[in-house]
Amino acid sequence: MSDITAPNAPTAALPAEPPDVLRLTGHPVRWQLMNELARSDRMVRELTALVGQRQSLTSYHLGQLCGVGLVTKRRSSADGRDTYYSLDLATCRDRLAEAGAALHPGLRLVPAASTPAPDGTQRSRSPLRVLFLCTGNSSRSQMAEALAEQLSGGRIAAASAGSRPKELHPHAVRVMRERGVDISGRRSTHFGEFAEERFDRVISLCDRVREACPEFPGNPETAHWSIADPASGEAGYPAFVRTADVLTTRIRFLLHALEHT
Repeated sequence: MSDITAPNAPTAALPAEPPDVLRLTGHPVRWQLMNELARSDRMVRELTALVGQRQSLTSYHLGQLCGVGLVTKRRSSADGRDTYYSLDLATCRDRLAEAGAALHPGLRLVPAASTPAPDGTQRSRSPLRVLFLCTGNSSRSQMAEALAEQLSGGRIAAASAGSRPKELHPHAVRVMRERGVDISGRRSTHFGEFAEERFDRVISLCDRVREACPEFPGNPETAHWSIADPASGEAGYPAFVRTADVLTTRIRFLLHALEHT
């Protein structure tokens, strides 16, 4: 008697376990931590309060996320005893895309377009005002302002300022020129000049200025991106290139968030 194969029998064995990234991020506390870090870089004590868990448990779950590269950390430049945690959005996107494709090719995540709609509907809206802050307003915040203007296609009216303004760094000018933007004529500005202006978002880029950041009218949404000062070490121009790359990635994700605001 010949074997008869059931018509719906699978042709190949399916994986018994879901991808690691799904099992890891599916934990309620870890998912909540990722949700908070998607909004802003945070210190562990802040995350402990936000998720309502013991600090030891919060640190444990952060360690799990750091272990697979979904979250990164760096020592605070304001207080070396503190550590800022950041969600690596690009890595999260890629890992979740791989998880979807493992189930079915049609479930692979496709990054949303970050360019204005061809019918001009994006341009019909008033530009969103975003203020970038760092200590000297000499590199990071100046680069972020220029990149936000360039990448947003007019959807962002960006500005930048610092708590202790100093001369624009020539490496910042060079790295932006290589990206098609000339910032050589811009001046460094104290954030006090914007004290009476309204912004939709205020984003601090260095740990020191976060602690000195004033309140702005209209209760704008705030976020912190803990980015090292490219001028603080001996890496020279390559550090500015890396900073511009980090800012480009962050601003691209910011654009997606602003589109849903």
